Amino acid sequence: MTNKNKDEQIQSEEKHDVKALAPESDTPKPEQGASQNEQAKPTTSTPEFEEKQGKRGVKLGAVAIVLAVIFGGGLSYQMQKQASDYEARIAKLESQLQATTSSLSNEMQKVQSETLEQAKTVTHKAEVVLGQQQKSIESLQLAVADVKGRRPNDWLLAEADYLVKLAGRKLFLEHDVVSATRLMESADQRIAALNDPSLVSLRQSMANDITKLRTVPLVDRDGLVLRLTSLQQEVDKLPLANAILPDAPAVEKRQVSEDIYDWQDNLMTSLKDFSDNFITFRSRDGNVIPLLSPEQDFYLKENIKSKIETAIRAVYKEQGEIYKMSLETAEKWSESFFDMNNNSVKEFNAALGKLSQQNIQVNYPVKLETQAQLSDVINERLRREVTSIITEEKQ
Repeated sequence: MTNKNKDEQIQSEEKHDVKALAPESDTPKPEQGASQNEQAKPTTSTPEFEEKQGKRGVKLGAVAIVLAVIFGGGLSYQMQKQASDYEARIAKLESQLQATTSSLSNEMQKVQSETLEQAKTVTHKAEVVLGQQQKSIESLQLAVADVKGRRPNDWLLAEADYLVKLAGRKLFLEHDVVSATRLMESADQRIAALNDPSLVSLRQSMANDITKLRTVPLVDRDGLVLRLTSLQQEVDKLPLANAILPDAPAVEKRQVSEDIYDWQDNLMTSLKDFSDNFITFRSRDGNVIPLLSPEQDFYLKENIKSKIETAIRAVYKEQGEIYKMSLETAEKWSESFFDMNNNSVKEFNAALGKLSQQNIQVNYPVKLETQAQLSDVINERLRREVTSIITEEKQ
């Protein structure tokens, strides 16, 4: 119920009370049959009537005061309740506003950090791109200067640089001393064709490198490998040695004497010679080397082939110690188990002994002096050309 409805109800109750408390008319009703004169006489108020009227006013005032107090208390309670509700709502709204403000602040910080990170990433990418572009510009300037300042003699210098680098690859990667020497000689011819006195020190370095290459001993690796492969194929044809027995002691053969008095000794000698033609028994002292079984024969020959194969690999890897030990082991096994009276075995062992003495390790030069010096000459000339071009552009 609203305050307006309460006010209307209170007013209607006051009106009802006023009507109830209103004094009835004290004027007597005219009796029937009374005369007109008697009815026309005015009725005068008495003290009793006035006293009643005063008491009724007091009651009405008290009722009005009570109603006003009740109405004021209800209105005050209702206003306090509404005020507390309003305060609760305001506190709730303030908490919601604070949470929203905090959330918005966090979101703003997150967005700002992400934006800052993206800006840093974009800036870094831009710096990288600018650096690459700067390098490209510098390389293009060098290329333009190289083309613009290129003289016919500079091509000979570039060819010499290419030949020297190729000689280094042949020497250090392939150990091809012959090719490296020829490439260095061709490069020296290109430098000589320039007829430039400033390149005398460069030609001196090239002469030193060529001298070092010529003093390197040449190893015919292909020839060694072919000879070892041929020996490896001959292993299956070599005959094995028979069982080796120790030498039997010498037996003195007794002769029959011509004296008739020695007939008994002569008879025993004749009987012994006759029996020796049927059964001969000789005792020998010493170690006997037995024959190899067929399985052992196969393993022996395969092991000798394996040693020769190891020597072949050592030739290409320039492992001199492994090469020598492999061939010496193969030669030792051949002498121990093959027939040394056979000519093919003798030739086989002689070839192994000769090849084992071959030196396959070579000390190559550590570096070529010409490479660094020639690169410095080319870079210096290119730098001077670039400097001259930049000076012309500024002017």
